[in-house]
This record gives sequence, structure tokens and C-alpha cells, in this order.
Amino acid sequence: MKKAGFLLIGMIIVLVSCKTKISSETYIEIQNRGNEVSNLTQSVLLANVGSAMKQGGPVNALEFCNLNASTIVDSLNAANNCNINRVSTKNRNPENYLRTKNDNAMWVHFAKFNTSDTVISEGKTLIYYKPIRTAMPACLKCHGKPGSDIEKKTVEKLKELYPSDLATGYKLNDFRGLWKIEFNDN
Repeated sequence: MKKAGFLLIGMIIVLVSCKTKISSETYIEIQNRGNEVSNLTQSVLLANVGSAMKQGGPVNALEFCNLNASTIVDSLNAANNCNINRVSTKNRNPENYLRTKNDNAMWVHFAKFNTSDTVISEGKTLIYYKPIRTAMPACLKCHGKPGSDIEKKTVEKLKELYPSDLATGYKLNDFRGLWKIEFNDN
């Protein structure tokens, strides 16, 4: 009963903070664009990480992500006229924390319910949220349980590159984060 109350409060926060109503046509358009952009971003990142993994294992993949993931996302931001983020309570990159009340409310919603995505409005900005899951066994080589899924040398590299890392301890198909894609409604 308490959980339902917290969910209701979270959704009220989202509804109150959404200052403009989204038409159904706009909602569907942004939902489709958000899904396309998140799928493209995921695909590009996974292809590059997979290539780095083949070339030098998880340690090489971590080094690749540390040096290149932001640049890849920035280029996709420019190409798609949006702002792509990944947010989580257990972030690897300190910049990927839950920043807003809406981020937190969406986190609670997606953690509780197995829904696919949603669009909300913050003023003139339309925001697409979609859950990220540890969908493949390869994800666990860097996001699984240290000592069993994650090899010792990978754990050491994680500590070196991401001293404040929180993004481990996941199992296959766990809810790991959210795509947060912002579109200006001009």
C-alpha cells in the first residue's frame, strides 16, 4: 500500500511539473523519434564496445568507453537535434546521475512497472524516457558482480578509470538506467 502511495506521489510530481499538455500527435511523434534515437545510440555504442571487446577484452572496452562514449553521444546529439543522456541511481559516469524531480519520478515508475517508454513535457522541452536493461551476457563483464562476472583486472581498471563507480552488481535483464532524450518543441 505504501509503495502505491509513493508511486502516486511520484506521478503527481511529474504531472504538476509538466506545464504544457502534449497533443497525442506530438506524443506519438516524440515517442517514435525517441525510440529511434535511443535504439540508434544503443546500437552504435554496442557495436563500438563490441569491437573494443574483441580487440582487447573488457579492459579495452572500458578504456574505449572512458575515452569515446561521450564523443559518440555528442555526435548523435548533433545529428538528431536532441540531447541524449543516460541516467541512473547506480551510475558509472558521475555526470549520469538523476538530476531532476522528473528523472527521479521516472526512475521510480520504471523500477516499479515493466513499461517500455514515455514522453513528458518541461516547458518547451519534450523528454523521452526509456529503460535500459542488462540485456546481454556481455554486459555483465563490466556491469555484473565483481569477482564472478567481472574479472579481477577489469575490476582494477574500473577503479582506475571510474573511482566512484556504482554501476556493478547487476544480473541479466536487470533495470540499469534510463535513456533520457530531450527535444525542443519549437
